[in-house]
Amino acid sequence: MIILVDDDADQRLALKMALELAGYPVREAAHGAEALALQRERTASVLITDIFMPEADGFETIAAFRREFPQTRIIAVSGGGQRAKRDYLEAATLMGVEAALHKPFEIERLLDTLRMLRDGAR
Repeated sequence: MIILVDDDADQRLALKMALELAGYPVREAAHGAEALALQRERTASVLITDIFMPEADGFETIAAFRREFPQTRIIAVSGGGQRAKRDYLEAATLMGVEAALHKPFEIERLLDTLRMLRDGAR
């Protein structure tokens, strides 16, 4: 199970559809607080989270998941400005995420990352 967190509903829907077509069950959230509630309700093995979101941003979400659900694999994504997204994704990596992807990315890159996580590589 994957929890997909992005405040952009169109982006979230497109990723959800692509992931489901690839065979992954997906639950979606518009922000980190919602993602945490979903995780508490039924544990997902992977969290894919945007960095810039209202209510609970990606950093808050990553920190909460690391604290409460340390076994959850996390992929951080960001579509911020070119310089900013590098810095923010590097910071997410320092927080212990398994992967960081710059938006926009090809869905195949995300699927490759998920396969890597499934196979135990880091």
